Amino acid sequence: MATAAQLFVRCLENEGVDKIFGIAGEENLFVMDALRDSSIQFITVRHEQGAAFMADVHGRLTGRAGVCLATLGPGATNLVTGFADANMDRAPIIAIAGQGSTTRMHKESHQMLDLVNLFQPVSKHSTEILEYQIIPELVRKAFKDAQMEKPGGVFISFPENIAGEEINEALLPLKVQKPLLPEAPEAKIKQAADIIDGAQFPLIMAGNGVIRGGASEALTAFAETLNIPVAQTFMAKGTIPFSHPLSLGSVGLQAHDYVACGFDRADVIICIGYDMVEYHPRLWHPDKDKKIIHIDVNYAEVDAHYILEAGVLGDISNSLSRISSHAKTRHSGRPDHLKGIIRNELEHYADDTSYPLKPQKILFDTRQALADEDILISDVGAHKMWIARLYRCEHPNTCIISNGFASMGIGVPGAIAAKMAYPDKNVMTITGDAGFMMNSQEIETALRYQIAIVIMIWNDSEYGLIKWHQQRRFGHSNNISFNNPDFIKYAQSFGAIGYKVEQAQDLLPTLKQAFADNTVVIVDVAVDYSENMKLTEKLGQLVCPV
Repeated sequence: MATAAQLFVRCLENEGVDKIFGIAGEENLFVMDALRDSSIQFITVRHEQGAAFMADVHGRLTGRAGVCLATLGPGATNLVTGFADANMDRAPIIAIAGQGSTTRMHKESHQMLDLVNLFQPVSKHSTEILEYQIIPELVRKAFKDAQMEKPGGVFISFPENIAGEEINEALLPLKVQKPLLPEAPEAKIKQAADIIDGAQFPLIMAGNGVIRGGASEALTAFAETLNIPVAQTFMAKGTIPFSHPLSLGSVGLQAHDYVACGFDRADVIICIGYDMVEYHPRLWHPDKDKKIIHIDVNYAEVDAHYILEAGVLGDISNSLSRISSHAKTRHSGRPDHLKGIIRNELEHYADDTSYPLKPQKILFDTRQALADEDILISDVGAHKMWIARLYRCEHPNTCIISNGFASMGIGVPGAIAAKMAYPDKNVMTITGDAGFMMNSQEIETALRYQIAIVIMIWNDSEYGLIKWHQQRRFGHSNNISFNNPDFIKYAQSFGAIGYKVEQAQDLLPTLKQAFADNTVVIVDVAVDYSENMKLTEKLGQLVCPV
């Protein structure tokens, strides 16, 4: 006789799951035993948060739900941060936790928590398996909910006594079905086209939904047909190549950046696949004086700064193609003046030899070390702001930035997941010294599975982003300093390789050597974060070109 856990694993296989990230525990023993005979590879990690971040990035890069597994109690609570990150960043993820037997749910009991209610606020759906007969339906529903637009997290609690039950062999996984996205009504298409035709200075803001919907090529064609410049949110980098003459680069800083000059001038803003968690409209539409067109699969969130002139709901590629065929005006929107400012800001530092290294210099060399199709995973911290502004992307999903939940610690586990999903690409994470230490234990996981990644640490012995905010608001900082280990010896203690960059001209050759080493490599770079406040001052004095 088969067990409910074996049926559960067959249902996961049916959904195309090929990896589960997690840690074995007492209450998931039956699931772990069922995985022994499965085609699914179980990736044993060193902390459940790392497992959740790996599933998070796997889901974001592939569009297929990443799966993570933990035991009950502290194992499950350790999943929450990475799971919440995936849910708010709209990455499909399934989190499974063992649970104590149903016979002790009614009373205080060892390591027992109400996990369904714990995960409910940070998930699309949170549920528990109380009868083995529902497993095929429950798993099919979980993956459908997690992967349908907008994607997110589904949590499943699996009590140990249910997992171990003998079942009726006749139960089978359900057929996997994916609905076709609807097409927008013709009246809405024409309404949007008429608004664009009547615009003086239209501007496109592309969001993460463009990548999720596979609509990058359609976006580029739309922009070219109507000659409208494109700004991209942090999470939409690469939706249109940075090198494209209509690309304005990334927008998302709370400060008034160069790209914001395009928003100041615009009278119509076309938001495509845009999500408010990426860049709140009060920051780019403070006066509520512009016409907004919302093009997405889902309806717009309610916000006083995001009142629509037109909403076009349906398959994004289809909507863009139809709107551009109806619109009659070709606009004069080449953003050459702004593009030149943005390009020159980075290239000005190409030959900078100062030490510690300036963020602009580090990112210039990083771009030279990585091919256009390679993947950069940004951890969260001050470095994320610089990556978002200055790292040039030519393709979608080549720079992964968490900007919904924005969780520190995603860098190392995220890079592991990216390399496992795309083993033929070079993968690097840029992380701060603080974010690195939050999940640095996963270096051992990478080495054990022979996953070659490069980890660049921006080393300043401070919580640099918080210092930046403190200085900007109060003119001073406090309680943000700490001590670091010797990162080179730390790397070597795991069996990895470590390099310390002692002068600016050594960075690019060190990065090239790190990728050639084809293992886990740490590159320790001292960063000059005095550039943070210089940027704040410069942007505070910014006068937009006419």
